[in-house]
Amino acid sequence: MSKEEQVQTDLGDFSTFSLKIFERCSSTVRNMGPKQAAAEKRTKEKITVVMKKEIIRKHDDGMRVTDLAREYGRNTSTIGTILKMREKILAMDAAKGVTRIMPNRPAVLEEVEKLLLIWMKEKQRAGDTVTEAVICEKAKALHADLIQQQAGSSDAEPEVFKASRGWFERFKTRSGVHSVVRHGEAASSDAPAAEKFAPEFLQVVADQGYLPQQVFNCDETGLFWKRMPKRTFLTQEEAKLPGHKPMKDRLTLLFCANASGDLKIKPMLVYQSENPRAFKKHKIDKGKLRVLWRSNSKVWVTCVLFVEWVNLVFDPAVKQYLLDKDLPLKAMLLMDNAPAHPPGLEDELLQDFRFIKSMFLPPNTTPLLQPMDQQVITNFKKLYTRELFRRCFEVTDTTNLTLRDFWKNHFDIAGCVRMIVTAWDRVSQRVLNSAWRKLWPDCVAKIDTGASAPAPETTVLEDIVSLARDIGLEVTVEDVCELLEEHDQDQELSTEELVELQAEATQEETQTPLEEEEAEVEEHVSSTELKDICRQWESVQRFARQHHPDKSLARDLANTFDTRVMSSFRGILKRRQKQQSMDRFVTKKPRVEGEPAAPEASQPETVAACSSAPSTSSAT
Repeated sequence: MSKEEQVQTDLGDFSTFSLKIFERCSSTVRNMGPKQAAAEKRTKEKITVVMKKEIIRKHDDGMRVTDLAREYGRNTSTIGTILKMREKILAMDAAKGVTRIMPNRPAVLEEVEKLLLIWMKEKQRAGDTVTEAVICEKAKALHADLIQQQAGSSDAEPEVFKASRGWFERFKTRSGVHSVVRHGEAASSDAPAAEKFAPEFLQVVADQGYLPQQVFNCDETGLFWKRMPKRTFLTQEEAKLPGHKPMKDRLTLLFCANASGDLKIKPMLVYQSENPRAFKKHKIDKGKLRVLWRSNSKVWVTCVLFVEWVNLVFDPAVKQYLLDKDLPLKAMLLMDNAPAHPPGLEDELLQDFRFIKSMFLPPNTTPLLQPMDQQVITNFKKLYTRELFRRCFEVTDTTNLTLRDFWKNHFDIAGCVRMIVTAWDRVSQRVLNSAWRKLWPDCVAKIDTGASAPAPETTVLEDIVSLARDIGLEVTVEDVCELLEEHDQDQELSTEELVELQAEATQEETQTPLEEEEAEVEEHVSSTELKDICRQWESVQRFARQHHPDKSLARDLANTFDTRVMSSFRGILKRRQKQQSMDRFVTKKPRVEGEPAAPEASQPETVAACSSAPSTSSAT
């Protein structure tokens, strides 16, 4: 064989060998399971400043380092490093998603991004979409406002902020914002979509045979429950008070009624506190209120709260109403596409209420079609304002209290709830029924000229002005209209209000439960009961971890409950242990002759049994 032939033979053998190796590698890759392939591609998520603060908070609540490492998928050394830098991390004031603070990053830009995130959440809560251009314009406006506020404290040249494309991309990366429309018009009413939806809705009503009594609409709205017109002396005095927070008087209401207007569902009220001091002062039982009382740090209706309201209030009321009216057990709930309204609401309903169906309005059609937005909520706010001024008049006319004293020291959230209930009761059936005129004209009852018509809204405004003057306030109809418009502007907050919300959010992240509430728990609950409930919680977590079909959901909810609820009980037990140890150290009770000595290890056992609870939470 010649030398050339030998070379060709060797090359052929090498090619055959290479092909076999390639086929074997390809077969190995194909045989890799999806979990194994995902594991190869999986990369660890960066630990943000917010996550680091969460780790420190959980460790302070009693969770062990090994449990934290297991929950966050990190090495124990990483968790230990975070805990060693505790003071530095807690001192950081970074926007969401930031993993580290750049030393040369302007402080005002950091503040802009934090306020921008709050503004975007408000937009999302309202069901509005925002574009990249809108976000950048808002960022520049916030930057200009903050620079103007700082102008008096510095003589330096103002910083230039262009909100460029590069900044926006980095902002998205830092904050994890994904629901942004890059082009197009945002938050505008979509008239073509509204025109298309109306006949579709009527077709569904006709096909399913729904009656006006069986079709419902719900919507949320903000209410500044303790606010007077701007030009009154009460408002001007409040604005001058040190530490005044204009956002503290805000709450959210969820209203619902049927198209015939003869069934108003019990509203849901979302407030910043679960147990206000006023409720304890007046000995109010929240379960007996004519509103469903719920709390939320941002005073928002969340998806969880909405589903609670549906199952606890809406569904039972609708079923009982249909039975009393001898109507078929079928109903529809029409709502907008707000984030709090889950698309698969039927799956969240209890078994007895699966006859209720849901239907969603198209995006950005709420002002055009939503019945609750067709003067119903506006009418309620006028009636609430009239009740507010009427109460001020009654107090100043029948007691020795001045208007200033009543407003500052005696008007609280308990009185507000009573006014909300009264105002909602006074929203007439005709107003509720007429609100469906744009979407379902045939269901609107013909106006009977012989029947007593409700007072026109101009009369309500005149009543408010008259009552205001009776209590010594110079108020015009324009002032009242401006006050009513402010209630609807909570979705477009000013820079000052965004700063207040940010300050409240920061305070809520670091604050502990109220001392008086914990004292009440400590007074009525023994250490044995707390120890037993912690053990039961451990068993519940273990069962959920083993048998729940959605283990990720079970883990998240367990962690939330453990952090927000059980940590308080563990804190009480910890304080009791420290107090008992201190008492034994300072004053040791002399043992009576013949009395057996108490075992020293009996007391710490209480806390030790409960301190193991976080480990189960983290393992889930």
